[in-house]
Amino acid sequence: MLVRFYSSETGELLMFAEAARPLLQVLGKATTARGTFTVAEMAPAANTLREAVKRAEAPPPPPDEDERDETGKKKEPVVAMSQRAWPLIDMLERTSKGGAKANIVWEASADF
Repeated sequence: MLVRFYSSETGELLMFAEAARPLLQVLGKATTARGTFTVAEMAPAANTLREAVKRAEAPPPPPDEDERDETGKKKEPVVAMSQRAWPLIDMLERTSKGGAKANIVWEASADF
């Protein structure tokens, strides 16, 4: 399922629910079909995500081109939390500078 984040100040951001869920949970947001960030929440939320990324990850080792899983298929590369969080951090920071009417909302087809 896709989650669409809309900002009054930036473009639209699409994420799979599996990627959006842990980011919103770190921020204490419910993973409902619709939600919002107020102006007062945006800058602190961006800082919280930055801190979560620092705590969660060290740089992953470079992938081995010949790495295979138990069935012989090539393993998929691991996508780090920082790679998933950066677009939302950027949206939060840029939108927070948009003034009193700035907002971010998200929509999904169902709770996730």
